[in-house]
Amino acid sequence: MMKSALIAMTLIATAGIAWVSLVGRPAADATLQSLPSHLISRGQLVVSVTEQGTLESSNNTEIKCRVRGSNTITFVIESGTEVQAGELLVKLETLAIEEEISERTKFYHLAESQVARSAADVERAKLAISEYEEGRFVSELSSLQKDLAIAESRLLNATNRLKHSRMMSRSEYASELEVEEKEFAAEQAQLNVGLINTQIEVLENYSKQEELVRLRGELKAAEATHQANVEQALADKIRLERAQQELKLCTIVADRAGLVIYPDNESWENAPKIEEGGTVNEDQTLLLMPDLTQMQVKVGVHESIIDRLETGMAANITLLRDSMHGQVTYVASVAKPAGWWTGNVVKYDTVVSLPSKSGLRPGMSAEVEILLARYEDVVTIPTNACIETRNGFACWVQSENGIERRALQLGDSSVMFIVVHEGVKEGELVILDPLANVPQAQVEAASTLRGTRDQKFGFEDL
Repeated sequence: MMKSALIAMTLIATAGIAWVSLVGRPAADATLQSLPSHLISRGQLVVSVTEQGTLESSNNTEIKCRVRGSNTITFVIESGTEVQAGELLVKLETLAIEEEISERTKFYHLAESQVARSAADVERAKLAISEYEEGRFVSELSSLQKDLAIAESRLLNATNRLKHSRMMSRSEYASELEVEEKEFAAEQAQLNVGLINTQIEVLENYSKQEELVRLRGELKAAEATHQANVEQALADKIRLERAQQELKLCTIVADRAGLVIYPDNESWENAPKIEEGGTVNEDQTLLLMPDLTQMQVKVGVHESIIDRLETGMAANITLLRDSMHGQVTYVASVAKPAGWWTGNVVKYDTVVSLPSKSGLRPGMSAEVEILLARYEDVVTIPTNACIETRNGFACWVQSENGIERRALQLGDSSVMFIVVHEGVKEGELVILDPLANVPQAQVEAASTLRGTRDQKFGFEDL
């Protein structure tokens, strides 16, 4: 709807000019010489784009926040201050970190006590294995072997007594009951020997292995617990050292002498401000120390001509009423986000280098003219001498027969002039501002706006 209204307003204005020109202009004493004109010539044409930019350093030392989480600034040096090496730049709140150091110190000492206790448990488990293999097992085996020797001796004694009783029984000096008693005693001694032999076999083949498995398992468990305690102590130590290191990082001093400035965040970035009482995050850039010997200009170039820009193009920079030469060193491949802060105009960041010069500071404004093309010995026509019609571009020239319309084939253009390939020749006079001075141009413009060239201009166009 806005576009239709704009076209209508333009049509009415053009028609009004045409009507005044057709009806109210003097007819008799108007001459061609009174019309503004330009003599077509051949020469050089420089095509360029001019933008306003801001100075910055191409080599900035970034001073960042190295403390985890969000931190409150308690002191920050003023932007634009010249500092010396070792001078205080930023100080962050340390209360929370100091409390963390106190807690981490307690946990670290507790972990160290657990390490000492578990290390003793490991040594005790190792000694338990040696104690069993070289002590308790040997003692138990010796005790059983002693019992076996006694049992075998008793068996031998019982066997001899049985033989003697049987011999006495055959001579009727001993009764059958006495013989049976001796047989029972011998059998009991035999069973006792077998039992002790079984106990020795179980001890050597099973009990010993079972006890060793248990003791070795306890050793492994003690070693695992000790390793866990060591890892816990190491983790607590690392946390403590990190907190102590962060306490030191809360105080930031200059590594070298130089200028200190605040970072210039883009309009769309929601980064916290660098100010006392402000909150900053880890890895956020707090300050910049630019190298003033390596300065450059950053400009935003409109998307309509970004395809013509290339690195290495020459540029003229006007700064502090001085002119200097530079060249394009960087052209962004992605446009900056457009919004209300840019008037919804899409632009691409372009960087132009500057020669080393004293007195240059980041943030200064500069006018940059980037040379897009240079044409030698070409025919040019002023931009305000041409109009665009439905059939292409046209202009009006002064000839012997009056004002003559010429169709144009145009080439590249600057702000003031356009390269002409066909349509006019060197030495001809072209009428400037034909919409105000040539009725035919007014009619063609009105027809173009109406979208029909065959319909004649009349009162309906008003």
